[in-house]
Amino acid sequence: PTLRRLSHYLLAHYQKGSRPVRDWRTTTNVAIDLMVYAILSVDEKNQVLTTYIWYRQHWTDEFLKWDPARFDNLTQISLPVESIWVPDILINEFVDVGKSPHVPYVYVSHHGEVQNLKPIQVMTACSLDIYSFPFDVQNCSLTFTSWLHHIRDINLSLWRQPELVKFDRSVFMNQGEWELLYVLSRFQEFSVKSSDSYAEMKFYVVIRRRPLFYTVSLLLPSIFLMLMDIVGFYLPPHSGERVSFKITLLLGYSVFLIIVSDTLPATAVGTPLIGIYFVVCMALLVISLTETILIVRLVHKQDLQPHVPEWVKHLLLERATILLCVRDRKKFSQSRTQSLDISRQVENNDSTAKLTPYGCEDPRECGAVGGTRSTLAFAGRTEGLAALQEVLRETTAIRQLLEKREEFRDVAREWLQVGYVLDVLLFRVYLAAVLAYSITLGTLWSVWRDA
Repeated sequence: PTLRRLSHYLLAHYQKGSRPVRDWRTTTNVAIDLMVYAILSVDEKNQVLTTYIWYRQHWTDEFLKWDPARFDNLTQISLPVESIWVPDILINEFVDVGKSPHVPYVYVSHHGEVQNLKPIQVMTACSLDIYSFPFDVQNCSLTFTSWLHHIRDINLSLWRQPELVKFDRSVFMNQGEWELLYVLSRFQEFSVKSSDSYAEMKFYVVIRRRPLFYTVSLLLPSIFLMLMDIVGFYLPPHSGERVSFKITLLLGYSVFLIIVSDTLPATAVGTPLIGIYFVVCMALLVISLTETILIVRLVHKQDLQPHVPEWVKHLLLERATILLCVRDRKKFSQSRTQSLDISRQVENNDSTAKLTPYGCEDPRECGAVGGTRSTLAFAGRTEGLAALQEVLRETTAIRQLLEKREEFRDVAREWLQVGYVLDVLLFRVYLAAVLAYSITLGTLWSVWRDA
């Protein structure tokens, strides 16, 4: 058969141990090409990129030529790769062999051109930058070079045009986490300590992470918790519900960070921006809880609480209310009206208590009116007068107690008013800080995504 006869003709006296050139000064030119088939994994902790590529290389073997007319016009034949000379082209970034399938044959044309096509699972070292995670773009290089032969023996070139290699995604399976942007190629010479130069062909595989999963599972829950923290400021500050609500939010955010800690990429050289985002959000929640505790402590009623200083009234109740467009609350005016009603009622009771049972204010007048009465009536009147004086003393003590209590209530109302104004001021400062932080973070992520 023609194939067997041609194979025996080519390999009968073939020596695969030497470079296939008749003149040793002739350089073997190896043209290489690759197409990215899939991005299997990106290990940020170990800085390893695992890809699956279709690799092709082409060179001329001067001892594998024949005349097609002698072999039934056969111009191409497949030969075992173990039977011929193959260039020692390796990838410098290799860290593991991987699970690449073995292709046992190569194609040889009648001009001596050898084509070696094979798929390779490539596990290479790559400097991964995760600062902009999950909107990061990685650029990993695959450097093909001869491990032993210098450039005078084996030279490298690109099989196709660089433009065709750059945007070739015809075989890429793009349904995973990573998206292939482009593949850049560049030839360069490499030498170590003024020794012989080696030819290198670099391919830069540029990939981009698809951020939808991380946006839904990481960013949105954090944003919702921060929005609930902002809404919590609308709870009344003098009630204890706001403190318990914000403590619950802080606890929930801590549990959320524990759950998502395994999802975040970890490296020994840097922290992703999203990690800083989570830390700042936690700090904002702590600041919000501290502000709430301060306001609740300020407006809480205490019997020994001093009066509000005049400078505090001037800054918060006059200047700050105008600046923040805050009006006095209705319950303040209602409480003042109620206090005035109570004081008037106490005064009326006091004046009523001063009257004698006969309707006169001066006991001497009562004695003049009742001068014609009997001695027994006078004695009863004297005893009644003593009882009325005792009642008068008790009424005076009650009035003093009510006045002091009303004074304490006025002080508490003043501090409550100061607390409300200070709460509005701190809330707006907190809201401005959250908005500025959100805009800055969104701008940074947008710039890195569009870069």
